[in-house]
Amino acid sequence: MKKLIALLLAALMVFALVACGTQPAETTTDPAAETTASDLAYVKEKGTLVVGITDFAPMDYKNEAGEWIGFDADMAKAFAAKLGVAVEFVEIDWDNKALELDSKTIDCVWNGMTLTDEVKAAMDCSKAYCNNAQVVIVPAEVAENYQTAEACKDLRFAVEAGSAGEKEVTALGYATTPVKTQADALLEVSAGTSDAAVIDSLMAAAMVGEGTGYEKLTYTAQLNSEEYGVGFRKGSDLVNEINTFFAEAYADGSMMKAAETYGVQAAVIAQEA
Repeated sequence: MKKLIALLLAALMVFALVACGTQPAETTTDPAAETTASDLAYVKEKGTLVVGITDFAPMDYKNEAGEWIGFDADMAKAFAAKLGVAVEFVEIDWDNKALELDSKTIDCVWNGMTLTDEVKAAMDCSKAYCNNAQVVIVPAEVAENYQTAEACKDLRFAVEAGSAGEKEVTALGYATTPVKTQADALLEVSAGTSDAAVIDSLMAAAMVGEGTGYEKLTYTAQLNSEEYGVGFRKGSDLVNEINTFFAEAYADGSMMKAAETYGVQAAVIAQEA
């Protein structure tokens, strides 16, 4: 009897081991790898390239009809057309641009984005396509007193949160008031609620001085030099697509034509295939 019980127990153990061995092996997947396996296929399947922007003339801004235009906006439309999809522009909180990208709220960040070390660590980026700088904005009537960064040390600066301008002013140790956009920073100075602002030189050339909406403001000290790029999710195959697009658009003259429309042709960087 004991031998029979022992044999039955042994058989049960063998059956259990065999059963366990037939279970499918657990697999682990990397969510990031799944979401970025082919951004190109993802964008084509949904039929829309969603572009994260802020209101930033001359790169992205609305005309009187409420349509997004600007050098970046026009190039984004052309890139989407090349992919065979529609384009959709979504205003984002610039400080959260990487989160918006990773959550797939947007497919790219294309808004005069400076290629900082932080940006390049958070996303995969295109080749640089425009030169830029961060410049100090002050009322024209006091501009002669603030021609250097050192002369500006006692001013309170309005800066776009998460921007290259904020980074430069913070590195200098100067007082800042973070705001949502660079346009808001200009409003702060115009209203007298901030002494100065730091914004992109391309925006300054379009937005302040004689013949603009901010005739009583001007730009003075240049704090740095930098380059613009377009950001995509880590591992995105759209990076190769846009680099090819930039090279073709530069070669056929369409990139420079768009730049001339918005007065930024001097800032365009030559694109090689």
